[in-house]
Amino acid sequence: QMQLVESGGGLVQAGASLRLSCAASGRTFSSYAMGWFRQAPGKEREFVAAITWRGEIIYYADSVKGRFTISRDNAKNTVYLQMNSLKPDDMAVYYCAADSSIVRVGRQGHADYWGQGTQVTVSS
Repeated sequence: QMQLVESGGGLVQAGASLRLSCAASGRTFSSYAMGWFRQAPGKEREFVAAITWRGEIIYYADSVKGRFTISRDNAKNTVYLQMNSLKPDDMAVYYCAADSSIVRVGRQGHADYWGQGTQVTVSS
């Protein structure tokens, strides 16, 4: 089992920045591709970004390209999501996810492990 714990969410104004963190434990972190997903009230969960264990492949949803950056520190077993120029449409619960396949987590919306989520609220 892998445990994923997100942090860094909060309430910000439109145009502000936030950095989410996801700390992993229980499995070899560097063996997994990591992803971020989000779910707004009344909407389906949607993919945000994903990164391979070495960081050589990165996927982003079109809606966040140029504003969000995913990164990871394998020595700290942590993946990050830097979110800049936040919009009210970015408001959601953000979930960290891990899978052995970058294609599954980055293209198919599948993950072997999920965190509990962290709330991001953006006021206009």
